[in-house]
Amino acid sequence: MTTEAKKTLRVKLVRSPIGCKVSHRDTVRGLGLRKLNSERVLEDTPAVRGMINKIAYLVQVL
Repeated sequence: MTTEAKKTLRVKLVRSPIGCKVSHRDTVRGLGLRKLNSERVLEDTPAVRGMINKIAYLVQVL
């Protein structure tokens, strides 16, 4: 029985999405980020990477 360690990313919201495009605000919410400085540990998938790239100016990957 093999267990693969899932790779994860820690994402932190460092800029406010107020005044940004609606799709960018939706992406922030889709990642589960609510308030400034909120952090989430997310699975490293191509979909999550694409969402992070879209709002790279709002978040910090730790």
